[in-house]
Amino acid sequence: MEWLRSKTTALAGGCLALIALEGYGLISMRSAVDEKIGSARREFQSARAQDESKMTQLASSLDVVTQRLGITTQELKESNVLTEKLKQENTQTAQRLRRELSAKADAKAVKQLNEESTAKLAEVQQDASAKFGAVSGEVQVVKTDLDSTRADLANSKKELGSLIAHNSSELADLRRRGERNYTEFDINRSKDFARVADILVQLRKADVKRQKFDLVIQADDMSITKKDRTANEPVTFLVGPDRLRYELVVNYVDKDRIRGYVSTPKDKTLSAEGPAGRRLQ
Repeated sequence: MEWLRSKTTALAGGCLALIALEGYGLISMRSAVDEKIGSARREFQSARAQDESKMTQLASSLDVVTQRLGITTQELKESNVLTEKLKQENTQTAQRLRRELSAKADAKAVKQLNEESTAKLAEVQQDASAKFGAVSGEVQVVKTDLDSTRADLANSKKELGSLIAHNSSELADLRRRGERNYTEFDINRSKDFARVADILVQLRKADVKRQKFDLVIQADDMSITKKDRTANEPVTFLVGPDRLRYELVVNYVDKDRIRGYVSTPKDKTLSAEGPAGRRLQ
């Protein structure tokens, strides 16, 4: 019995020891678990704190970026506006430069043209001056000759003014003086010419009331037309290479008829002279 009691006691003690051991183990395990849980919690809290710090930093950075992004967007808009403005200014500047260059080119061309025109004008003026000088000299010579001829004619008319015969009696007196030759004529209006001395005369018109007449004189293959002349008005003209002075005087103007005489130089040889007033066909 004692043995059984002892064995039971020993078994009970062993169980208690085992239970105690298991309890210790459980306590140890629980302590380890608690340690791990605490460590994990600390790590979690540390990580959470770090995460919260990072989140705070990220949020701060995000705010900065957001603000910066807003500024950048505004700057971008301003930059686009500035770019467009610069493009417009550049275009306007280019257009202005082209106009200025074109104007300068035109001005240069105009200047060159003006210089060429001035040179040509000077050349033309110089040439014209030379030619004008030559022509002026020739004109002066002709004017001198013309003045001399006019003076001669004036003197001749003055000299002959008192030598005009108005009728047959006065014409006879002139013939007696023997200074010139006188050939009488009596010409009717016709399409044919009448020979008087060594010239041809054609009556074109006779105005009895006004004592006016128109006629044509042919001498040296030249035709001389005299219009609206008056009776007893001497008609003077030059004939031949020596420019001999002839004078035609109409004393009477009748209907389609004139009568008068032609005065020629005394030394003039009348060629092919026929009867006064004879018509040539």
